[in-house]
Amino acid sequence: MKRALFALLAATTLVAPALADQALATAKNCMACHAIDKKLVGPAYKDVATKYAGQKDAVDKLSAKIMKGGSGVWGPVPMPANTQVNEAEAKKLAAWVLSLK
Repeated sequence: MKRALFALLAATTLVAPALADQALATAKNCMACHAIDKKLVGPAYKDVATKYAGQKDAVDKLSAKIMKGGSGVWGPVPMPANTQVNEAEAKKLAAWVLSLK
């Protein structure tokens, strides 16, 4: 019984971070252009995580791009500014994207 409970808790812990801010990304309309594991209009979040892995300022870079938009990094389609996302939400979203492997 204890082993089953431990396995359930471990599985929940591994899945929870992946879902932790997907709700926020959905609420802020990010998932209209992005998906976790495949390119839509914008890059897959896992590809973003790979590109910025190990960069100390990655959360700051990505949160700025989330709020202000950007172009040229992932191709010709620009990412528009997301004025509905505040700085705290942008940092939370950036940290979540970077946690995806």
